[in-house]
Amino acid sequence: MRLLLDTHAFLWWLAGHPSLPRRVRVEIDQSGSDVHVSAASAWEIATKHRLGKLPEADLVAIDVMACIESQQFTPLPISVLHGQIAGALPGQHRDPFDRILVAQAMLEDLVLVSNERAFEDYGVKRLW
Repeated sequence: MRLLLDTHAFLWWLAGHPSLPRRVRVEIDQSGSDVHVSAASAWEIATKHRLGKLPEADLVAIDVMACIESQQFTPLPISVLHGQIAGALPGQHRDPFDRILVAQAMLEDLVLVSNERAFEDYGVKRLW
């Protein structure tokens, strides 16, 4: 399964947080899963850490790429097309990080790992 981790799923995976459901942990851990972390998540982590909203993510915020690589996940850059699709998405969902993740999941045919049900309004496949 090709997965795209939402920012909270990535952080909870790294921390071994119990809020990440067992079936999600198993799917991420399977050797056949291709797990991606978006540049949008790096942007979100760094931004929220700078603003004091993610004080527990010090080590991740310092080097997001090293954290991605340590898990053998694949970094997913943001393309111009991702930005265009994210900006054109219908609806009132205002979070730019979420909109990029939705666009990336759509365009790259990835299953979005997230507890946010609002993503389903966009027709993306969601695991959680």
